[in-house]
Amino acid sequence: MTTTDTLADRSALVTGSTSGIGLGIAKALAAAGANVALNGFGDVDAAVAEVSAVARGGRVVYVGADLRRAGEIETMMSEAREQIGEIDVLVNNAGIQHVAPLDEFPVDKWDDVMAINLTSAFHTTRLALPGMRAKNWGRIVNVASVHGLVASANKSAYVAAKHGLVGLTKVTALETAKSRVTCNAICPGWVLTPLVEAQVEARAQHEGTDRESAKESLVTEKQPSGEFVTPDQLARLVLFLCSDAGDQVRGVAWNLDGGWLAQ
Repeated sequence: MTTTDTLADRSALVTGSTSGIGLGIAKALAAAGANVALNGFGDVDAAVAEVSAVARGGRVVYVGADLRRAGEIETMMSEAREQIGEIDVLVNNAGIQHVAPLDEFPVDKWDDVMAINLTSAFHTTRLALPGMRAKNWGRIVNVASVHGLVASANKSAYVAAKHGLVGLTKVTALETAKSRVTCNAICPGWVLTPLVEAQVEARAQHEGTDRESAKESLVTEKQPSGEFVTPDQLARLVLFLCSDAGDQVRGVAWNLDGGWLAQ
C-alpha cells in the first residue's frame, strides 16, 4: 500500500485489532502516520510488532479490555488517551459470532455477542466524542457487516447486533452533523478472518469435503464475485473516510461485498 503521512499527529484506537480486519486497519492507519492503540486477544506482541513495522513516526501501543464490561472499556479509553492522546479516529471493529437456531440459541452467547458487537461501540463512542467535539475533528468508523443490512438464518444475535450498529452509526452521524466529526459504517461481505475460518472448518466437516472446497462453497453461496473481500481493501476505505474527501460522508452503511446486496 502506498501511503503518505496524512494522519500525522492524529491518534487512533482500533478494537479487535490483533488479527484480521482490525489488524489490517491498524496497519493502514499507522502507515498513514497516526499513533495507534491496538486492542484484542491472541498474540498481542506479534500484532504490535506487525503494526510497528509499517508505522511512519507514530506510536503503537496496546490497551487491553474485556469489551463485555463497561468498566474495562472506560479504563481502556483512559489508558489510550494517556499513551497516545485524545482519540481522533475510533474504529469499532471487535466482533464475535455464534451460530444456532433462534429457539436453541444460548442466552449467554446472545448476551456476549450483543455486548461485544454493539454495546461496546456505544461505550467507546460516548467516551471518545467529548475529545473529538473539543477539537472539532474526528472520525468514527463502525465495522458492521453485510449482516447489518440483510439477514441469514441461524445468526440471530449477530444480525441483530450488526443492524443495531448501523442504527447507532446513523444516530451518531446526525448528532455530529454540524461538526467536523463524522460517523460511518463499513459492511463487509465474506472476509477470510479467523471468525470466518471457523465457519469454513465447520462447513468442511458438515459437507465432508476439504477446506478449499468449503471456502469456495461458502463465498460463492452469497458473493457473486466469488472472491473474498480483503482487510487491505477495507483499510483503504477507512483511510478514505479519514481524509478530507470523507468530510460529507455521514451516516453511511458502505457495503464491500462482492455483489452480495446487488442480488
